[in-house]
Amino acid sequence: MGIVDVANLKKSYGEIVAVDDISFSIEKGEIFGFLGPNGAGKTSTINMMIGLSRPTSGQIIIDGIDAIKNIKKVQRIIGIVPDENNLYDEMNGFDNLCFCASLYGISIKEREKRAMELLEQFNLTKAGKRPFKTYSKGMKRKLTIAAGIIHNPKILFLDEPTTGIDIESARQIRELILDLKKQGKTIFITTHYIEEAERICDRIAFIVNGKIVKIGTVTELMESVEREHKIRLQLDRSIKDIKEELENNIENCRVDSGRKFLPGYF
Repeated sequence: MGIVDVANLKKSYGEIVAVDDISFSIEKGEIFGFLGPNGAGKTSTINMMIGLSRPTSGQIIIDGIDAIKNIKKVQRIIGIVPDENNLYDEMNGFDNLCFCASLYGISIKEREKRAMELLEQFNLTKAGKRPFKTYSKGMKRKLTIAAGIIHNPKILFLDEPTTGIDIESARQIRELILDLKKQGKTIFITTHYIEEAERICDRIAFIVNGKIVKIGTVTELMESVEREHKIRLQLDRSIKDIKEELENNIENCRVDSGRKFLPGYF
């Protein structure tokens, strides 16, 4: 058994099946990616795992605890970073972190110490004195992650952590996630960016229409994927104008009859 075990998990909304009988395990200390398009069932799954939604059927065991029957106990050992910012706009970064720490019963002295450490770790020391509403999207996301680990959880759940932020902030957040792994955290991350999953995840599960269709290491999954894919593009200029540019700059690319073929890419 892993530190997280999900078995035959299902979630229905009336006649609509959002998550359809999925099973997977997460090993202690790994980054487990949950990859799929929008509407595939990623958020429904993570919401069941953290106690925001009750499964229609199935089992969730987190660190040996039945997460459906004892979600309050589970929530003491997990950190949650939702896909939208959930901190207070008028409070500064430091006070937001201290407030989140107070929800876990952490003493004033310890919560202030922990907040300062996280602000420094996330390169937000100066910003910590400013209202949250003045932060950039990337800074808001970093502080939200800091709030999710203020109580030093064993397991961190991240829902689409880099969606809607700039490239540099996304890079910084990926580095922070890898640093958390080095500290021994187990991380469950949902994303629809395959490049992101490739860069940071030890294993990945692909979910499509509520079903897990593939699961394995990045290498295993890449080896199992068909290597040639056809991509149809609608262009705003003649194909002749960009044919040479495409074929010179993309390995194994050929252009034919208005279609661009990229063997080895998907």
